Amino acid sequence: MRLLLQWTIIIPVLAWVLFFSGLIYGSSFFQIVASVLLIFSVMSAVHHSEIIAERVGEPYGTIILAISITVIEVSIIISLMITEGEEAASLARDTVYAATMLILNGIVGLCLLIGSLKHYEQDFSKPSVTIALVSLISIIVFTLVFPTFTESVSGSYYSAPQLVFASIACLVIYACFLFAQTKGYRQYFLTVGNDEDEEKAEPIAISNSRFFTSLLLLVICLGIVVLLAKTLSPTIESIITGYNLPKTLVGVIIAAIILLPEGIAAITAARKNKLQTSINLSLGSALASIGLTIPSVAIVCIIYDFKIILGLDIKSIILLGLSVFTVMLSLSSGKTNVVYGVVLLVNLFAFIFLMIYP
Repeated sequence: MRLLLQWTIIIPVLAWVLFFSGLIYGSSFFQIVASVLLIFSVMSAVHHSEIIAERVGEPYGTIILAISITVIEVSIIISLMITEGEEAASLARDTVYAATMLILNGIVGLCLLIGSLKHYEQDFSKPSVTIALVSLISIIVFTLVFPTFTESVSGSYYSAPQLVFASIACLVIYACFLFAQTKGYRQYFLTVGNDEDEEKAEPIAISNSRFFTSLLLLVICLGIVVLLAKTLSPTIESIITGYNLPKTLVGVIIAAIILLPEGIAAITAARKNKLQTSINLSLGSALASIGLTIPSVAIVCIIYDFKIILGLDIKSIILLGLSVFTVMLSLSSGKTNVVYGVVLLVNLFAFIFLMIYP
């Protein structure tokens, strides 16, 4: 078993070697190799996140994975903003919007669909969903909706005081959500219903050395996933433009690659009849993506005197509102069925379709 799992160490190391060697630039062969290493690095990240989750228990395991990916995502956004300046004014908004739509419609939709197809109906904690969605809706409105309608600055911008307020609001809301998830109302976020008896295997004993090794390897895997995705983005962009598709699809594809570890982990949990874990990971990731990204980007914008476009256009606001409303209704009863998953996936296809045919 140990020999079998060595690939989870070898693959990300090879990916880092390829990245620093520079062979990936200008060579189609090595770009194909990088794409393969990228996919297997995602699988490696999922494996190490499962080890961490087994050791620390839920919901701490899902929190670690969500925050790890978000921190690396934030670092990439900030580095691009510093190097590209005003050309990257809408980068944070576009990335956060794409990630939110992919999580709410794609990951949640697939979890509900696949879980329902295998188990017919799954249970989860309604209070946990309510806490997460209340927090998420407030953060979404503060960061992606209000800037379109405020009057202090023309355009989809926040003034400096408004940006500071929105950032503080995001941090306060996200901190309160984490407190509820880990301390105050932790019982709401634990596995509920028949899925507690679904897995008969005894918990795996994880040593300290294995735990910290997996924690380090998780960061290494996530780091190379984001860096390879960023490096391969020009190739992806050239392919997309070659088919006369909008460049905004590049951001969606990159966001999808970055979210792969979370998506695979959530879908795997749904297949194992642990839908509560899937929901914790999905909604927690959406909250972390917005609640940590916007305040971090706001600090950079204030320091470097950058303008940041946050507000969405009306069409995007309607699509985002539809997604949030559909998720609210789908998770309002504490039970799932196939229809909810199908509707959310249709919303995702509508998001991509209207991007191609605006």
